Amino acid sequence: MGILPVSEGASWNTSFGGPTTGSGPLSGPWYSTHKTQLLGVLLAAASNFLISVSLNIQKCAHLRLACQAEPKPYYRSKLWWCGITLLGLGEAGNFTAYGFAPIALVAPLGCVSVIGSAFISVLFLKKTMRAADILGGTLTVTGTYLLVTFAPNVPQELTARRVQNYLVSWPFLVYLILEIIIFCLLLYFYKRKAVKHIVVLLMMVALLASLTVIAVKAVASMMTLSAKGKMQLTYPVFYIMIVLMATSCAFQVKCLLSFLGVFIIARNKKEEHLQIPFIDYGHIPGQKLTGKIQPDSHSSRYGTLNNEDDLVKSQS
Repeated sequence: MGILPVSEGASWNTSFGGPTTGSGPLSGPWYSTHKTQLLGVLLAAASNFLISVSLNIQKCAHLRLACQAEPKPYYRSKLWWCGITLLGLGEAGNFTAYGFAPIALVAPLGCVSVIGSAFISVLFLKKTMRAADILGGTLTVTGTYLLVTFAPNVPQELTARRVQNYLVSWPFLVYLILEIIIFCLLLYFYKRKAVKHIVVLLMMVALLASLTVIAVKAVASMMTLSAKGKMQLTYPVFYIMIVLMATSCAFQVKCLLSFLGVFIIARNKKEEHLQIPFIDYGHIPGQKLTGKIQPDSHSSRYGTLNNEDDLVKSQS
């Protein structure tokens, strides 16, 4: 495909509000030049919306299980598996989109899933739209617009040899070293220091997601070129990218399913208050854990501790 000529670049810039003159986004010349990229953009937007639907279905499944008297594991819920299936279809569409459109256009469209999840949760899960949610959504849309509009749009054939050259270049090596250092620091605080804040987890997932995007773009481009007759599947770098993509995706899915689902349930579960007070020996210094008692509030012994001899006699 190569670098776009000046005339084509001017037409592309005009379509998104650039300073030069062109024939508009719906004109014949523009469409014939960028129809492949347009297909990738539309496929990415639709796939991310499908992902937002799947996430809300999974959340609904988790909340239903939490409300049951005897909750069963989430992986036994048909509704949860329905959400997983839609999630897989959405991710497959995203993967395909990377083979048609530049990464600068496809990656920012992930905000569609964020905005879609917000509106779906309000409409179907009866959640409340807070001011912070509106502000966050506005910032997300603004950032996506800026990335799509001003990011360098230079479509290239991402061959296996070009991927190899990128992997040993200094910019990528510096980026990889910094990412490893930051990820190890976050993992240390999460595991050793017991910093269980959700932001730490999401930052770890985001760092891995950046590697996933790079690997997905490389794999999708090489598969697209191979389908066009330019075989790229014989290069070892293709399989290295597949391993990187699968490993990073598996870790992200594990984190999000294991921790984010529990966080959502805990945040939405109503706080339970005991109607009858009780004393737990396990929380009293110097007392052995012999069980829980629920003293009668009208008794003269209310608030006192039974010693173990009295407890044995009462049980006998």
